[in-house]
Amino acid sequence: MTSPPAIQHGRIYHIYNRGNNRENIFIEERNFRYFLQKYGQMVAPFVDTYAYCLLRNHFHLLVRIKDLDELDPNQRTKKPGQVLGNFFNAYAKAFNRRYDRSGSLFENPFERAEVASGSYFMQLIVYIHQNPQKHGFVDDFRNWPYSSYHALLGPEPTRLMRKNVLDQFGGPTSLKEAHGSMIQEGQIIALALENFD
Repeated sequence: MTSPPAIQHGRIYHIYNRGNNRENIFIEERNFRYFLQKYGQMVAPFVDTYAYCLLRNHFHLLVRIKDLDELDPNQRTKKPGQVLGNFFNAYAKAFNRRYDRSGSLFENPFERAEVASGSYFMQLIVYIHQNPQKHGFVDDFRNWPYSSYHALLGPEPTRLMRKNVLDQFGGPTSLKEAHGSMIQEGQIIALALENFD
């Protein structure tokens, strides 16, 4: 098995992973909250976050890895992949302690796909938010509480890059309209492959 390419500063990535053997990685509401809390502590200082969705057995993140000059000097020595790996390990250790389990929680290595076009970026945000409906966790993805959909549209303070996302879509109304039809995985794969033509 070949290693995925190293994550580079200044680039946008779709980061995703699932539980080892498709096991659940979130069992209780507190697990979702803890994941987001640790993400805020360990990962958020190194990335701009555009969208996320946490499901019972997998998650999706859409982030831009900050350039070195955007980081504090003491943060610049850490490689982006190491930052993400440390975060996943910290969550897994806490999860294993909580549920008296051992072994790997996540598949390894975590998946990443560079996002190099505006159309891919926009469709990916919709796809990420629609994931709970696609997998049958809810009948309407808008009812899933563990995604960035409502935070991007709401007035409350957020660490998300709300303005960037809304500007890309042309405002909140256009963002809502873009979520009006389901995005198929094949569309996302096709857009991803276009980046490498």
